Amino acid sequence: MKRSLLSSSLILAASTLVIAGAGVPAVAAAPAPQPQAPQSKAVQDANAQVAAHPDAVKAGADDRFVATNVQVDADGTRHVHFNRTYRGLPVRGGDVVVHSAPNGTLDSASLTQAAPLSLSVTPSVTDQQAIAKAATLFSGTRGSSTAVLTVDVTGASPKLVWEVVLNGTGADHSPSHLHVLVDALTGATGESWDGFSAILPDGTKRVTTKAAPTAVSAPAAAAAPAAALAAAASTGTGKGYQVGNVSVSTTQNSATSYTLKDPVRGNGETRDAQNQTTTDDSPPAGWGVALNDADNVWGNNALTDRATVAVDAHYGIQATWDFYKNVLGRNGIKNDGVGARSFVHYGTNYDNAGWDDASFSMIYGDGAVGSKPFTEIDVAGHEMSHGVTAATAGLIYSGDAGGLNEATSDIMGTMVEFNANSPADTPDYLIGEKIDMNGNGTPLRWMDDPSKDGKSVKCWSTSTRTLNPHYSSGVGNHFFYLLAVGSGQSQWGNSPTCDGSSVAGIGNDASTKIWYRALSTYMTSNTDYPGARTATVKAAKDLYGAGSTQCAAVEKAWSAVSVAPTATTCGGGTTPPPSTGNLLLNPGFESGTSPWTGTSGVITNDAGAAPRTGSYYAWLDGYGSAHSDTLSQSVSIPATATAPKLTFWNRITTAETGSTAYDTLKVQVVNGTTTTTLATYSNADATSGYVQRTLDLSAFKGKTVTIKFTGTEDSSLQTSFLIDDTSVTAG
Repeated sequence: MKRSLLSSSLILAASTLVIAGAGVPAVAAAPAPQPQAPQSKAVQDANAQVAAHPDAVKAGADDRFVATNVQVDADGTRHVHFNRTYRGLPVRGGDVVVHSAPNGTLDSASLTQAAPLSLSVTPSVTDQQAIAKAATLFSGTRGSSTAVLTVDVTGASPKLVWEVVLNGTGADHSPSHLHVLVDALTGATGESWDGFSAILPDGTKRVTTKAAPTAVSAPAAAAAPAAALAAAASTGTGKGYQVGNVSVSTTQNSATSYTLKDPVRGNGETRDAQNQTTTDDSPPAGWGVALNDADNVWGNNALTDRATVAVDAHYGIQATWDFYKNVLGRNGIKNDGVGARSFVHYGTNYDNAGWDDASFSMIYGDGAVGSKPFTEIDVAGHEMSHGVTAATAGLIYSGDAGGLNEATSDIMGTMVEFNANSPADTPDYLIGEKIDMNGNGTPLRWMDDPSKDGKSVKCWSTSTRTLNPHYSSGVGNHFFYLLAVGSGQSQWGNSPTCDGSSVAGIGNDASTKIWYRALSTYMTSNTDYPGARTATVKAAKDLYGAGSTQCAAVEKAWSAVSVAPTATTCGGGTTPPPSTGNLLLNPGFESGTSPWTGTSGVITNDAGAAPRTGSYYAWLDGYGSAHSDTLSQSVSIPATATAPKLTFWNRITTAETGSTAYDTLKVQVVNGTTTTTLATYSNADATSGYVQRTLDLSAFKGKTVTIKFTGTEDSSLQTSFLIDDTSVTAG
C-alpha cells in the first residue's frame, strides 16, 4: 500500500527506555514539553515493543534507549528513532529506528549494530591523555576541548573509545570541531572528522586564507532610527551577484529601516562577518553585524556593494526553506519552524563555505583571488541540508555514511536549485559551477559522472569507505542522477553505468521524495551504501508500491553503480543474478577500477597503448624486466546457465623474437582454494591488433568464482598484454 511521504515529525528531548535487567541508567536530557498524540503514543508503544523484543534491536540488559525523533505516516504507521546507551555511555553507530504498525505492534527495525554489547567500560587512558593524543592531529588555533567515553560499534568489533572534540579555528580559518576517536585502552588514535561541514574538502583551496584583520565596527547607517515601528514582514528588492535580481523577505523595523531577516521563514537572518574569522569555534548568534537598509533595496549586482552577496545568501535561505516546505513538507531544517543564520564576507579571501551545526549557521567566503563568492543557490542548499541530515538519520562523517552524508547535501542542494528555477542560475546537475573554482568554468563536482573531477568515484566497492566523504559521495550522486535522469546522453550530461546497463530516469520529484524518505525514515547514523539501497527500496515501496516503475528504477540505478541487491527488493525476495547478458561489472573499464581488483595502474587510459573501445583498457606487463600483474573480478555463474562463456578482446605486443614463450598471460578461474588455468598466451602469440578470445566456463555452473588474468614477464625485453571489453555470459 502506498503511504504519504510525511504526515508529521517531532523532535523529542528525551524518552528513556530501560531494557529489563541490571545496569546504570543513562542520564536523561533536560525535561521538555511532551509531544501530543499520536507522537507520544508512538513512542510509548515503540518503548514497549523494544522491551518485549530486544533481539530485534540487538539490545542487552545494559542498554538504554532515548527517543530523538518520531514520525507518523498518514496511515498510522510509526517510525521512532532511538539513540542507544550502554552502561550509561553513548553508543556511536548504535541508534535504531523502530517501525511499528498503526496498532503499535513491531513491524521491523533499521539499525547497523550487529550484536548485543558485552564489553568493559573501564578505560586505561584518562580523558586528558586522550585529549593530548588527539591534539597532535589539530592544525590551527585550538580553543576548548572535551572527551566523552563512548562505545564505538562502527568498526569490525565494538570498542571503548574517548570521542575527543577539539574546538577552534582551522588552518584555513574555518570554524573547527575536530572529532578524534582515541582507543580508551591503548591510547591509539583512530578515525577523525570535522563537525564543520565545508563544501570543499581540505587541501583543495587554491589560495591559503590570509589572516583576518582586526574587528570592523558596524557602519553608522546600520543603526535603526529612533522612531521605531513594530517589526513587520516586508518584501525587498535584491540585486545579487550569483542570483541576479530577486525578491527577498525582510523585517521592517521602522519607516526607514529594514533588516535582512526573514520573519516568514523562522527569522532566518543574513549577517555581515566583516571579513572576520571566529575567535573560538562557532559564530555566536550576535556575531558580525546585522545588515540594515533604509529603502529595502539591497546590493547592486556587483561586488562593490557588500550587500550584493548578502542577497545571494539570503535568497539561498529562502530557496532552501521553500524547497523543504513545499516539496517535502518539512518546516525548516530541524522541522521546528526555526530559521538559520548566514554570515557573508567571512574571513579574507576565504575560499570555502560551510555549515556549522553547533551554531546552526552558515558561513560564506568571498573566494580566493581569481575565484568568485561561494554564495550560489546549490551551495546554500547543500550546506543547510547538512543540518537536515543531522536532524534525521544523523549520518556520521566517515566511511560510507560520510559519503552518503555529502551525497545527500549535493542531491538536495541540486534539487533546491531546480525548485528555485532561477534564470540567473539555470538548474543543472553540477555543483558550484558559478563559483568557477578551477578558473576554467568547470564545477566543483559533476553528478552525471562524478569521476570527472579526478578524485570522486562513481562505482561502489568495499574500498569506497576509505575515501574522503566528498569523494565517496560520488556513488550516491551518480545513483541519484541515474534514477532521476537516466544513463547515457541527455541535456544534462552523459552518464555511464558500471555494469554496462541502460537506466531510464523517473524524474526529480519521485527521486527526491524517495531519497528524503529513505534518509528520514530508514537510514541510521552508520548506514553504508548497501544499506542505502535497502532504505531507498523500502521508501519507493512505501511511496509508489512494490510493483511500481519507481521501485524497479531504484534497484536498477543501484546496480548500475555497483551496489548489489540486498535481501530487501521490490518483489520482496532476493534478486537472482541475471540469466542473460554480461555478468561482469564495469566490463570495459570505463568506470574506473571498481569492482576489479589487481595491480595498481593496470586499468588505465595511458596513451602509450590504445583501448579497443572507449577510453580505458587493462595493460598488464610491458616493463621489459621481471614483473607480474594481476586483474580479477568475482562473478556468480547461474546453475541454470546453458553455455557459460568468458569472452574478452586481447592484444599482445612484444620485443621478444622467436617461438619461445618468455612472457605469459594466464586466464584463470579461482574456485575456493583451487585455481584452474583456462588458457595461456605468450609473446609467441603476438597480434597486430585486438583479437577476441572465448573460453568455456561450463565446469563452474552454480558457483561463485573469480575470473583472473595473470601476466608474468621475464627479466628482459618487454611484452604487453592488453585486455578490453570483457564479458561472462550464461548462454
